Amino acid sequence: MTTDRPLILAIGDSLIAGYGLQAADSFPARLQASLQTACPGARVVNAGVSGDTTADVLRRLPRLLSALDQRPVLAIVQVGPNDVLRQIPVARTRANLEQILLSLGSCGIPVLLTTVDPPAFIRDRAAACLGIHAGLAAEHGATVWPFFPPGVLGHSDMVLADRVHPNAAAIAAVVAAILPTVKGMLECPCSSATTGVPGFQL
Repeated sequence: MTTDRPLILAIGDSLIAGYGLQAADSFPARLQASLQTACPGARVVNAGVSGDTTADVLRRLPRLLSALDQRPVLAIVQVGPNDVLRQIPVARTRANLEQILLSLGSCGIPVLLTTVDPPAFIRDRAAACLGIHAGLAAEHGATVWPFFPPGVLGHSDMVLADRVHPNAAAIAAVVAAILPTVKGMLECPCSSATTGVPGFQL
């Protein structure tokens, strides 16, 4: 099957899933809508699960990839904060994240690995994890990018009632900031997009 609709896989935790948001306000949906001018027909699969750790993403990645009807032209990976919250050993988090990158790389899927600055209430606990994403991205040829642009984190008008998760306005700012990087990685316009492989396998 040949298609001119490039596929982006967005996988990770609640920031990808769109916790507490309408489906149209989630990161994948907003990104897909914003890509249509430069990359008509682009699809963004929402493979986010609230609460996911690096181990969770790694565990479900093979089945997720094999279920796709097309090889993704890009994977956006956002995961790690829940490892910190659950006090998962740093070495295990790093190993899981590396295996995620290796799995995607073995399929020829470029990766945009996003990071999140730890909020004040877990900053000390997260100190040992700082730099893991950037270090692994450098080792494995991934692109690293901060999920939240300046002016979003720490602002009360950018979060839901739980005072933790981003609201629709925050996600709109996230997409606006990351869009040029995504388009650059896709080399939009994408008129010569990928060839899909039914039953795409790892």
